[in-house]
Amino acid sequence: MINPEQNITQKIGNIITLFISKKDISGKIEKELLTLDKQGIIEDKYHNKDIQRSILLTSIESYDLAKRHTIVMPYGTLGENILMDYNPYHLHAGSKLQIGKQVILEISQYCTMCEHLSNINKQLPTLLKNDRGIFAKVLQEGNIQKGDAIYLLETP
Repeated sequence: MINPEQNITQKIGNIITLFISKKDISGKIEKELLTLDKQGIIEDKYHNKDIQRSILLTSIESYDLAKRHTIVMPYGTLGENILMDYNPYHLHAGSKLQIGKQVILEISQYCTMCEHLSNINKQLPTLLKNDRGIFAKVLQEGNIQKGDAIYLLETP
C-alpha cells in the first residue's frame, strides 16, 4: 500500500494508545482502533473540520517530562489522538509517517499551547511549550491500532 515514490527509511516507534473526542463528552475516549480518511479520524468531533490539524501526535516523552516536574496526568490529557513512543517534535512540515500497513500521515504544523493546560497545572504551558504535540493530515486512508509500527518515509 506504500506509494512507489516513497521509501521506508526506518522504523521509528510504535503507537502506545489512541484517542478520539466526542461532541457531548468531555475528555478523550481511548480506542483500540481508529479509521482515518482524508478528512481525519472518523468518529472524532474534529473530523472534516481543518485537515491541517485533523490529527494530534504526542510523544510519551511529554508525559515523562511533566512527571519529572511532579505533574502526573493520565494519557489523553494533552489532547492527542495518537500517543507514541517516538518523539516527533523535531520533524518538519511535509515529513511523512507510515503507521501500520495502510495509513500515511504528513506533518502539517506544530501544536500551539491551549489555555486548558494551565487549568491542569500553571507550569504546564511553559514546560511543554515545544513538547506538547504536532499536527498531521491524512495522505493515505486506512485503519490504525494500538501497537502498530511507525515508519519515517523518505521521498527520493
